[in-house]
Amino acid sequence: MRGVAKRFGSGIRALEAVDLDVGRGEFLGVLGPSGCGKTTLLRIIAGLSEPSTGIRRLSLETNREGYASAGRIGFVFQDPTLMPWSTVFDNVLLPFRLARQAGAVARERAAAEIRSVGLAGFERAYPRQLSGGMRMRVSIARALVTDPDLLLLDEPFAALDEITRMALNDDLMRLWDSRRPTVVFVTHSVFESVYLSTRIAVMTSRPGRIVADLPIELAQPRERALRTSPHYATLCATVSRHLAKAMAAGTR
Repeated sequence: MRGVAKRFGSGIRALEAVDLDVGRGEFLGVLGPSGCGKTTLLRIIAGLSEPSTGIRRLSLETNREGYASAGRIGFVFQDPTLMPWSTVFDNVLLPFRLARQAGAVARERAAAEIRSVGLAGFERAYPRQLSGGMRMRVSIARALVTDPDLLLLDEPFAALDEITRMALNDDLMRLWDSRRPTVVFVTHSVFESVYLSTRIAVMTSRPGRIVADLPIELAQPRERALRTSPHYATLCATVSRHLAKAMAAGTR
């Protein structure tokens, strides 16, 4: 992204002069206060919204046989956005149904993805029968089922309790470590961003600008014990200072 800005018809300036590079296989955390344009940034990356000014370029892997090109990007929203009238299995299979590719291979992949997020045995359950964390697991499985090159997550764990959130952080790390898609993960939690990311982009208050680009040098795979380590605490303190400066800069 080069010089990307977004202004809505209402006059709201969501983004201003955003420059951002994301390398293949990175786990980029996007950190900023509520309302700073993080979701707008994700939507522009995904091609769901066009910038008012500036350039967005996206280069994905060559499309593989048997998958729709639209499936190269997976998007997980803050709300699981599941179809309440469909089972877990049918919700996960949805991208293939939309692409008219819901054959035997696709069904096998949906079943495998449900197992990968720890929901084996819940294939015939409906969203109303699941906890919030389980519904988010279904949403993640649906985003992963086409084996995307780029996975975009918009504060997916913000509404969950701390225990569930930590467990899903660990699950997401395990999935990323085994597959290595490019990930852009939006959050307003310093602790979550440091735990998950290989790099963090810090945004100002609206209009959002990226004012810090911080490498997170922690060993892979990430282990739960990391959260109590001195190095993790130091990194969290450093990122917190940059976030405080970014928020102050956004109010000027």
